[in-house]
Amino acid sequence: MQVNLTGKSVLLGVTGSISAYKACDLARLFVKAGAQVHVVMTPSAERFVTALTFEALTRNPVLTEKTESWSSDLNHIEIGKKCDVFIIAPTSANTINKLSKGIADNILTQTALAFAGTMLIAPAANTQMLKNHYTVGSLKMLAVNDYIIIEPQEKRLACGDVGSGALAEPSEIFFETAKALLSEPFWEDRRIVVTGGGTREKIDEVRYLSNFSSGKMAKALCLSLYLKGADVCFLTTVGNEGLPQSIYTIEVDDAQEMLDYTKDAIRVSKKGKMSKPSMNASDRHLIQKEPYLFMVAAVSDFRPKFPQEGKLKKSMLGESWSLELTQTEDILASLDKTDIKTVAFKAEMDSQNGLASAKALLTQKGADAVCYNLLDNSQSFGTEENEVTFITTASETALGKADKLTLSDKILSEAAKLSHA
Repeated sequence: MQVNLTGKSVLLGVTGSISAYKACDLARLFVKAGAQVHVVMTPSAERFVTALTFEALTRNPVLTEKTESWSSDLNHIEIGKKCDVFIIAPTSANTINKLSKGIADNILTQTALAFAGTMLIAPAANTQMLKNHYTVGSLKMLAVNDYIIIEPQEKRLACGDVGSGALAEPSEIFFETAKALLSEPFWEDRRIVVTGGGTREKIDEVRYLSNFSSGKMAKALCLSLYLKGADVCFLTTVGNEGLPQSIYTIEVDDAQEMLDYTKDAIRVSKKGKMSKPSMNASDRHLIQKEPYLFMVAAVSDFRPKFPQEGKLKKSMLGESWSLELTQTEDILASLDKTDIKTVAFKAEMDSQNGLASAKALLTQKGADAVCYNLLDNSQSFGTEENEVTFITTASETALGKADKLTLSDKILSEAAKLSHA
């Protein structure tokens, strides 16, 4: 899934850390996403990576102590004016402490002090340096001043110590920065439950019944929601590979687990929700936003009536095998959908009756909207593109054919119209 940052401009700060080389990968991710990338480096950073490397990656001149110019915009005042966000990765303990005190004694800290937009830092330092009470206090001060702090990893560090201090993965830093650029007020901090993948109904310890669902549409929807600032709970049978690790993910197997966890997730999502129409406009931010459920999972309609322990032997089953099935509980119909907006997904292969079947979910199962997808055959599953019609009781909106992340953005644009929150 390719995040689109076309039209966005990122200022990347690099400080003196052994992980400075990873900033090259980060710059590459921003460029690949279509963003303009500008780089500022401390003198210490240049000991690990050359400015020329970043110029080659970004096709923009790099701001350093030596290259600063007042006859152009390559200086610590002007460079920030053309950037939407400033991410410092890696951020050394020295720089963390300087930033919190407003110290501007090098080109990067001067640029940070002059920057008026969103600031993010990704610390990378020895564990004890980060645990030092001065650094801990500095991080708290930066958080209070609206810096977004991307937590380091816990692993063996370059110095040989084991602990927290390794730079977060470039992909995680990229996702967090992209969220700062793409966040939308409607979705920001809104609790969302997304189900995805095809459930697996146990036959024995090595066999199960399932379907061709790849879970890609649900993953794309989760990523789009995350980038818009939503608080996402992802219930999936296919894992969360390729998604930000901060998306809360629960792995499930069968239809019963999907039902149980979905009920729990909805209950948690509704928790604390208030309705006070008379509340003053200045206090409305205290009300939790109405949550959403996106039911994307392909849930099995039937399961083996008598799942077996151990492995059934071929020699015991004979030349033919009759497997008795029983219906699974209808998840969408079973859920309490009060105080939550529900968007169902319906895949059909019947061109004559598929649309009517999708519309029926609005009345028969109480969905607020349905994303209808007409498939050609089983080869339609797992593709990188999809085509969806967004259906409500009032309208049918053809969203066209697009890659699944772009299509997710379109779905969320329509879904936002369901709520007046």
